[in-house]
Amino acid sequence: MGSPIDTSRPHSARMYDYYLGGKDNFAADRQTAELAMRSWSAVRTAVRENRAFLGRAVRYLVHEAGIRQFLDIGTGLPSANNVHEVAQAAAPDCRVVYVDNDPIVLAHARSLLTSSPQGRTAYIDADLRDPGAILAHPAVGDVLDVTRPVALMLVAILHFLTDADDPAAMVAALLGALPAGSYLVASHVTPEYDPAGVGGLERAYRDGGVPAQARVTDDFAALAFGGLEMIEPGLVLVSEWRPERQDLRPLPAEVSWVGGIGRKR
Repeated sequence: MGSPIDTSRPHSARMYDYYLGGKDNFAADRQTAELAMRSWSAVRTAVRENRAFLGRAVRYLVHEAGIRQFLDIGTGLPSANNVHEVAQAAAPDCRVVYVDNDPIVLAHARSLLTSSPQGRTAYIDADLRDPGAILAHPAVGDVLDVTRPVALMLVAILHFLTDADDPAAMVAALLGALPAGSYLVASHVTPEYDPAGVGGLERAYRDGGVPAQARVTDDFAALAFGGLEMIEPGLVLVSEWRPERQDLRPLPAEVSWVGGIGRKR
């Protein structure tokens, strides 16, 4: 039996859902999200751009890198174009294990388990702060073959870990369990393009009891991608990572979110 849903405190997954226009959020989530948007008015644009980056990254991994296995940590609430939907649309035999620690995500996990007949999906109620528990969970061994390359997805989650959490050690533990040829997809809010706006967003989250730490691109690169072979165009604004359309894109300050893909040698 999972933990009870605490509707009195905001949660990052439910706030993300609110930014995307979803309905699986509560007053505390909306209140903190609105405070964040007062400081950084472009947050909804940024969240949409990050979600689009996730889709492009998955399509790249399936079509160009030949990946068929995904470990998606910090899944969030189901919305359009979940990882298994994007991956299995490209290759129906793809397998995905989702990981999150919010009871309301668990309550909606059935939406994440609508796999194609050829593929598999599973959901684990676990926390990135305990990578050992994730790796030891029976669903990982059941759904994924960790002797073959896996794409580790850490999209929009590492900025909810402060330096005191030692997120670099968590990333290293997860990647260390995966074979050569595996990939890391990660994205992160950065203060470089709008320091005041993003700083206010951090404060709104922290005041609501949600840990948050934006990091400049170089610090994020060192935290997540050290020793990995970066896939072109490297670590860039998520809106600039292999955009599929060449029309007008948001200004950097409207995105303030960097992302990339690294390959384990």
